[in-house]
Amino acid sequence: MEQSYPDDYVRIFDTTLRDGEQSPGCTMNVDEKIAVARQLERLKVDVIEAGFAASSPGDFEAVRKVAEVVTDPIVLSLSRTREEDIDQALRAVEKARHPGIHIFIATSDIHLRYKLAMTREDVLSAATWAVARAKQHLDYIEFSCEDASRSDWDFMAKVCTEVIRAGARVINLPDTTGHAIPEEFGEMFSYIRHNVDGSDRVIWSAHCHNDLGLAVANSLAAIRNGARQVECTINGIGERAGNTSMEEVVMALKTRRDLMQVRCGVDSRQIYPASRLVSQIIGQPVPPNKPIVGDNAFAHEAGIHQDGVLKNKLTYEIMRPEDIGIPSNKLVLGKHSGRHAFINRLRELGIDPDTIDVQRAFAAFKALCDKKKIVYDDDILALANEESRQAADAFELVDVVVRSSTRTEPHAEVIMRVEGEERQAESTGDGMVDACYKAIYRITGLSPALERYSVKAITGGTDALGEVSCLVRENGMTVAGQGAHSDIVMASALALVNALNRLKARKGVSHELRREGP
Repeated sequence: MEQSYPDDYVRIFDTTLRDGEQSPGCTMNVDEKIAVARQLERLKVDVIEAGFAASSPGDFEAVRKVAEVVTDPIVLSLSRTREEDIDQALRAVEKARHPGIHIFIATSDIHLRYKLAMTREDVLSAATWAVARAKQHLDYIEFSCEDASRSDWDFMAKVCTEVIRAGARVINLPDTTGHAIPEEFGEMFSYIRHNVDGSDRVIWSAHCHNDLGLAVANSLAAIRNGARQVECTINGIGERAGNTSMEEVVMALKTRRDLMQVRCGVDSRQIYPASRLVSQIIGQPVPPNKPIVGDNAFAHEAGIHQDGVLKNKLTYEIMRPEDIGIPSNKLVLGKHSGRHAFINRLRELGIDPDTIDVQRAFAAFKALCDKKKIVYDDDILALANEESRQAADAFELVDVVVRSSTRTEPHAEVIMRVEGEERQAESTGDGMVDACYKAIYRITGLSPALERYSVKAITGGTDALGEVSCLVRENGMTVAGQGAHSDIVMASALALVNALNRLKARKGVSHELRREGP
């Protein structure tokens, strides 16, 4: 039986594994989704939307596995108002301790006319039928009016009334296209809640997109007007400009509880580890100016700011770094540290030792200790995630040798294991990284377009680990890769190999349905 919540409690619904994954290049495999789900449980989110089970066999398997490993949160699968979707979703979550289903259909006239080719009566009938069918098998049903912010309010009120009668427990009014502004979005929630029979029997939910940069503001406006669930993603990832940022909403509620008068159950100290984990898995770095989790979020450059912070942090900081789990950046371990201490530090940083090759990670840590004077938490996170990326891959980088001078063209020799067989290739290029990439393409037989390449120093100093992110695209398929190493050419090679492994894995997966949702 589902837990009851007080009126001032806002539930956090995380859709990183479903809507977040729909962002170009953010696709995760099953093991990666399980790692994120476990971190979401450590965060103490209330609901995890694990995927869209009917969209592909891979999504079904991911939802099923997440449902099996997660204990406390409700686990949902997205579903259209179709019999096969509902049945697939129900099967995917059947082993969850707290199973649920999230059914949606568009209610805006523009979607009805151009996407669904349905009348309002058709939509009303489909919505109530789908909820009633799901209700025969489980109790926890969320229903979404897709494109609510561009829908007729009176028609939405009618749909919501009927699906509540059919058994819906949560009603979601999403700003699917990021079209709304806060005053308008808040007023919509107020109107619908006051014009729906049975509105006091359900939880009202907000799901916003960030096309106008207003996703968090719109979500807060919805809360002010009665919403008691916010649907969001780690780092705000998602289609187009992204979804509501989980960390921003949570810290807004915590920091401004005096105004909002509500609370949530998220353990904010797990925010930074969650942000880093998702960033590492999807191969997309967090922008430095990203609120809450960006590198500059607690940095002070202006002299007057620095002076104020030195006297009292409250002068320019409304949050403490430790409140969101940001490492202190102190020397945490050294070359004399043992394996047990290393494993314990991994756990403190949100890394499950069972998900990586600890022996290899520890060996890499020892090697790094010999190269660097200071080893930071972020260095350890990068090493651990590098090991997790290399597990069970078709392509493995063995060695890279590069030569370059002002008188000769850069040259690279690359050795890799392909399905366990060692192969070698060499190439020249416009720079050492370009030469290295051309050699890797020759070995793997893949040659996608490189759409993005970025380099970031994880910590300060010339001996810092370098973190490289790249985005490659082939035949309409986009994947991201990431690599970390004290040598930037090696980090670049690791990032490309990571991306190619993802590309090869995805080539065998057929997505029969167009990815969609609230």
